[in-house]
Amino acid sequence: MGRRSGGLIGIWAEQQRIAQRQREGQQQAVLRQQRDAEGVQRAYERDVARVQKEQKAAYRRHRDDDALRRTRELDARVAVLEGLLAEGCRARAFSVDTLRQAEEVEPFAPGPLGVPVAMPDQRYYQERGGRARFERDWYAAQAADARRLEQLAAYRREYDLWAAGRLAEIRRHNDGLGGAADALRAGEPDTVVEYFSAVLFASTAWPEGFPREVAAAYDRAGRTFVLDWDLPGYEVVPAAKGIKYLPSTDQDKEVPRPVTQRRALYRDVLAQSVLLAVRELFAADRAGALESVALNGYVGGVDPATGLAGRVCVASVVVGRRDFDRLNLELVGAVECLTGALAGRLSAKPEERISVAPLRTPDQVGSEVVVQGDGEEPDLLAMDPIAFEGLVAELFRARGLQAVTTRRSNDGGVDVEALDSDPISGGSIVVQVKRYRNTVPPTAVRDLYGTVQDAGANKGVLVTTSKFGPGSYTFANGKPLTLISGTELVDLLHQHGLRGRLGPGTAPAPVPVEPAAAAAPAEAAEDFNLLGMVWSGSVALDVCALVCSGSRVLGDEWFVFFNNHSTPDGSVVMVASTSGDRAAVRVGFDALPARADRLVLVAAVDPEVNPDADLRGFSDAGIRLRDDAGTELDRLEVSDGRPGETALVLGSFRRRAGGNWDFVLGGKGYRGGLEELVGDFGIQVD
Repeated sequence: MGRRSGGLIGIWAEQQRIAQRQREGQQQAVLRQQRDAEGVQRAYERDVARVQKEQKAAYRRHRDDDALRRTRELDARVAVLEGLLAEGCRARAFSVDTLRQAEEVEPFAPGPLGVPVAMPDQRYYQERGGRARFERDWYAAQAADARRLEQLAAYRREYDLWAAGRLAEIRRHNDGLGGAADALRAGEPDTVVEYFSAVLFASTAWPEGFPREVAAAYDRAGRTFVLDWDLPGYEVVPAAKGIKYLPSTDQDKEVPRPVTQRRALYRDVLAQSVLLAVRELFAADRAGALESVALNGYVGGVDPATGLAGRVCVASVVVGRRDFDRLNLELVGAVECLTGALAGRLSAKPEERISVAPLRTPDQVGSEVVVQGDGEEPDLLAMDPIAFEGLVAELFRARGLQAVTTRRSNDGGVDVEALDSDPISGGSIVVQVKRYRNTVPPTAVRDLYGTVQDAGANKGVLVTTSKFGPGSYTFANGKPLTLISGTELVDLLHQHGLRGRLGPGTAPAPVPVEPAAAAAPAEAAEDFNLLGMVWSGSVALDVCALVCSGSRVLGDEWFVFFNNHSTPDGSVVMVASTSGDRAAVRVGFDALPARADRLVLVAAVDPEVNPDADLRGFSDAGIRLRDDAGTELDRLEVSDGRPGETALVLGSFRRRAGGNWDFVLGGKGYRGGLEELVGDFGIQVD
């Protein structure tokens, strides 16, 4: 049996053993912590890898789906081309009755003018001095209602005058249709050409983008309609057969359509178009004016041999009604039918502009050739002023409004009076027309606002052939004013089937793009930053940017805001906000002009959304600075808003020596809104 040593050495040895066990325990604890941390790290890395894998898979699925969608769009376009003739044969035939208009006009809709002014209730004026206040408010309400009744009566007179004129116009039109039917039966050449040209223009069988221009003459003796009809170019058949996503390069690749397939389809489309046009003409001939049709199909474009624009005949046919009526167009092969059964001509290589000789041309008929369709557009800048005002009035009528031009004298600065019959948003509209070549000054917009107030109108519209500066847009913001620039006017005309251009050779205005799409110019820069705005509060704000030299903006076009989404060089662009931002601006700092040393960001209350709001609810605001890959680099804090202020300088990026940019916090507020703020930076508002 052993015993525990009680000497000093034994005690010391026991202490050493205890200390050793403590060190070992500590080491084990450290090792366990290391193993636990390594386990957590491995789990985190596995989760990250899994998330990245899922994100990569989701991204690839998105790109694959997008490629599939675009491929299906190509297939749908080809299906429309392949079924052009069969689908067109199912369309309803045109007739003279199609042109008949119902003898009715939009009912009178007074809008807000039809609502009486509420009279004060005496029960709420019981306190001391209440009777005097009641009488004052009652007389004021009576006066306001009397003014309303006066405006309502004037509005009614204006409507009655317009309605009577409109009904008379409809009746004259309908009465003329009876004469047109008689003239068709009698074979009057002018009426025949006009009617059958309208047949082709009114047809719904032609896909979007197909040309519609005709030069025609009528051979009365032979009852033959002879016409030159424009056909689509080779580009109507998509060059791509499909879209394929390549994950290795993260790019979409167009799968080319086989050349032989594309050429065959284009030739078939031309043959279908010729047969369909002939079918439309015969089907609309209820008066028996046509015994035969001679049609020559032309395509436009640039001649590769000369480099000059021109038209070549690629198809021609002369066909009698009896021969054509025997065909089952929904089942024929278009090329075989045109060149075989009808003995027509079709270019063997229309894509190379190889022409055929026309069988009979309108010039050979002997009567006057009439040209109609997508030819020369009238120049708005050279148009007679009265005709120009009439065109603007026609545009408003095409948009469903009642509109008339005013008398030349005592019109109070109003060129067109319009009436919107919508019971909620409608009312009277005064329109001013300015045929300018230079930028419309803000004073013209102020004058329009005064005219709107003097006339008691609900809205004012200023239409010009030129453009407006930021000062004009800033003044109009929040007021019942609409500004239509020259390019917007041309686009609206084309959208509603009207014609017009700005200057010689001016192409139709491009379709407006969304702010996000308008960002394309900035992508030309090698590097850009995204400035995303965030803030708390429900107030609606307009975020704007000014490219300045010192405290002055470089020019009106360097003020980027809700009506000017990009600087001229695309270095600053308003874009759609993402990732939780409430507004966003894309900036290529290196692409800014050398004379620019500041990019100033400002915010202002949107008076149309929150007319009575100020910036007291604008708080927790910041600018998220991201690189071109979307990675957040920094968050720049900006000042909170203050009661009574409606516009605020958030801050400015300033160019320092060496070309670097840094951010300087703003904070200056304005009670006069964006109009007062931009005035400080040299934007002319009045």
